Amino acid sequence: MTGFEQMRGLSRVAASGLLMLLLAACSVEPTYHRPDAPTPAAFKEAPVSAATTDAAPAAALPASEAGTWKTAEPAEEAHRGEWWTIFNDSTLNGLEKQAADANQDLKAAAARVEQSRALTREARSAFFPSIDAGFGPTRERASPASQFLPNDANVPTQTLWRAQTTVSYEVDLFGRVSSNVNAARADQAQSEALFRSVQLALQADVAQNYFQLREFDTQLSLYRQTVTLREDALKLVERRFNEGDINELDVSRARNELATARADAVGVARQRAASEHSLAILLGKPPADFSFPETPLAPVTARVPAGLPSALLERRPDISAAERAMAAANARVGLAKSAFFPKLDITGAFGFESATLGDLFQWSSRAFLLGPFAGTALTMPIFDGGRRKANLANARAKYDEDVAQYRQQVLVAFREVEDNLSDLRLLSDQTREQNDAVNASKRAQHLSQTQYQEGQVSYLDVIDAQRQVLQSQLQLSHLAGTQAVSTVNLIRALGGGWGDVKTDVGGADAQGQQVAKR
Repeated sequence: MTGFEQMRGLSRVAASGLLMLLLAACSVEPTYHRPDAPTPAAFKEAPVSAATTDAAPAAALPASEAGTWKTAEPAEEAHRGEWWTIFNDSTLNGLEKQAADANQDLKAAAARVEQSRALTREARSAFFPSIDAGFGPTRERASPASQFLPNDANVPTQTLWRAQTTVSYEVDLFGRVSSNVNAARADQAQSEALFRSVQLALQADVAQNYFQLREFDTQLSLYRQTVTLREDALKLVERRFNEGDINELDVSRARNELATARADAVGVARQRAASEHSLAILLGKPPADFSFPETPLAPVTARVPAGLPSALLERRPDISAAERAMAAANARVGLAKSAFFPKLDITGAFGFESATLGDLFQWSSRAFLLGPFAGTALTMPIFDGGRRKANLANARAKYDEDVAQYRQQVLVAFREVEDNLSDLRLLSDQTREQNDAVNASKRAQHLSQTQYQEGQVSYLDVIDAQRQVLQSQLQLSHLAGTQAVSTVNLIRALGGGWGDVKTDVGGADAQGQQVAKR
């Protein structure tokens, strides 16, 4: 072979290698862009500061801007901190730590994250060749043509011993491998976001269950006070009955009211027991090993910052998970597209081959096999009955589905924030009015009790006044519990607090004091 022919052969090899590199760099995966999502400038129900009262409200957007979409930028990895500490409650802080250490749902979510990370490593391994080693005999008969013999030549069957290393590698043509890796990475990010979603949900559930349990304690305290008052009332009625001032009907009524109050107290105790059991499960403990001391609920009032930016929704882990699901679906569109293009697999085997085991590792027994760059190595799809086309249509439809679900998740998130903002705003007004109702009912009870002792009214008036006091106090207790739960719900809806925006949360003790600032 002349030098010219050698140079031409080398040029062909170089040109073939360059062509393969160009094909490998040519990915058919669509360029991913986060889709637009509805994100107004501020929340409708958020309080407006004095500095912004002269400005147009956030809800009053121009008609041309209503329903527009902007590109959201999920940032669920932003540090949220221990948001529950704003309640300045050491008991709640301890419960949150116990739940983080022992809750089984959280451990299962963490295991799912490890699974997704392992799958990502598995996908990335396709960037590298696969190397295997083998040893053993094969029984074979070669064809005459492969031995350069006449067609009617007799080629004997023989046993060959082999000890060899096999190398296989798929060239990343048209982004087949890289698209699969991109999809696995997006799946991993989605799994990590879902873990944070489970974590946030657990933290919120612990806080909500804690406040509900303390609400039941407040109700039990009210019922005990009511039972004591009705026991005193029964003694008064019995004394008047013994003195002949009243008939037995008032005694029966007083006994009925006392028994009813005791029965209602047992009903609340039953609900409290179930709530305590639920809290134990959240903490990763069997209910038999957990008991919570009776602690009436103190008022909890969140002072939401004015002009709370709606961009804080980008920290919600469920929104980030929905966005990562879109990224994974986009990568799988590229994977489905790559199936329409050639696939190149390179294989090679290196080792020793001998007809006898004793000669297997002789230097003269060395052998190698390199897979061809054509034929079975480079495969070109021709006809599959529409399977690849259907897979591509399915991948595109899945992406469209994930886009719609992402936008819907953003809308739901805004609704949840607006709901809890309005709850807190209206609950504050309702609590103020309910306090007036409690004071008025207590005054009415005192007057009816006094008038009954003087014989001016019947005992039915006393019973009715006592019932009104109990009902108004129970309603006030329920509002306090609802306000605490709504505060937790708002923090959860915002993805774990309102970030660097300063706010106040009042946590009054039994005497109604102390304001904790964050």
